[in-house]
Amino acid sequence: MIRSLFLILTLTSATLGAWMGSASKLHSENLPLVVIDPGHGGADLGAIGVNGVFEKDIVLDFAKSLKKQLEKRGTVRVLLTRDRDIFLSLEDRVRFTRKQNGTVFLSIHADTITATADIRGVTIYTGDDRPSDAEAARVAEAENRSDLGLAAPEGKIDTSINDILGDLMLRETRAHSILLAQELASRIADVVQLNRNPVRAAGFRVLRAPDIPSVLIEIGYLSSKNDIDLLTSADWRDRTSERLAAGINEFISRTRVNAVQTPPSP
Repeated sequence: MIRSLFLILTLTSATLGAWMGSASKLHSENLPLVVIDPGHGGADLGAIGVNGVFEKDIVLDFAKSLKKQLEKRGTVRVLLTRDRDIFLSLEDRVRFTRKQNGTVFLSIHADTITATADIRGVTIYTGDDRPSDAEAARVAEAENRSDLGLAAPEGKIDTSINDILGDLMLRETRAHSILLAQELASRIADVVQLNRNPVRAAGFRVLRAPDIPSVLIEIGYLSSKNDIDLLTSADWRDRTSERLAAGINEFISRTRVNAVQTPPSP
């Protein structure tokens, strides 16, 4: 009798544990997905700092820190387009995000400028066919040609918009991308130095997903010794990524609530 009762309790406990594990997995799979894209990688070194540091390494460390800060909150799932030193084409990064049904996409980079070492700070870009200014156009051109000669010629991804409904979706996505960029800039304003014009736009190929709010964050200038000191500081990475994580969560929470509250068009 006792042995039978013990067996029943054991089976019940195992069944309950399996059910709770399945429920937890199901809940996790239903969470919004944040895709973080550490720029460059592999043979594509990205910018090279005045001290010889590679952009591809700086941004991977930062992306991992941001992933950690987001996962600590338990409100989103997080995937990296790359978690090690490998090359991915710009199209592969967009394709990965869309295949995974990403909720938001953030591409992490670190700029450099040879004209002066005095320019510093964080800049957040959104995608737009018309650049907001000449500097944004320069950065987009540099990033867009980063994988020339490395990416395979085939496998291009079609993100064209060919109907009115698609055009409306693209407009809404770009509007949400701007809101995301503004939210992130405001969140980090008191812990980092922002560029004099921190939210800009240009035709970045990696921001071409027409259905996913996307931003490219230049976390600093590798041509600035002061910025490099910050970018290689674990404390700075943690503080900055914690604020970005808060901004991402706020944006997702607000846009999802608005989507629920907005009645469908007749």
